[in-house]
Amino acid sequence: MANTYHQIYIQLIFAVKGRQSLLKKEFRQEFFKVMVLMIQDLGHKSIIVNGVADHVHCFIGLNPDKTISDLVEKLKTSSNHFLKDKKWADGNFSWQKGYGAFSYSKSHVDNVYQYILNQEIHHQKMTFKEEYMTLLRKFEIEFKDEYLFEFLDDVPL
Repeated sequence: MANTYHQIYIQLIFAVKGRQSLLKKEFRQEFFKVMVLMIQDLGHKSIIVNGVADHVHCFIGLNPDKTISDLVEKLKTSSNHFLKDKKWADGNFSWQKGYGAFSYSKSHVDNVYQYILNQEIHHQKMTFKEEYMTLLRKFEIEFKDEYLFEFLDDVPL
């Protein structure tokens, strides 16, 4: 559309159902590269995808003609099928319901990129629950405990 300009940076976070550690280190980086391509195929700019065994962070430039919820639904579905087709996760693999979406200005892009790049180091010191709750508080997002991710056996990865 003529005269339409945008700059929308979103960090998406979603977790493996049951918080199982199914995103194994031996295939994780290749899987995240595939997720980058999936995001691009859905019409968004993928800045970085990374995570650990039980959750994923996707940092994207959002296409304003598309919705975040549609992106997450299609990305979860496609990545779920990909993992099962490759036999990288058992047949019971699925993502938990829900996701986190946090917006950033251009001045924060480098810091968010570095944060997501260093997920394994970061989670040696902080659990996923601590990380996620920190983001919810930082962004002043109201929430109900019963609608949060399952934080089972939440110990650093």
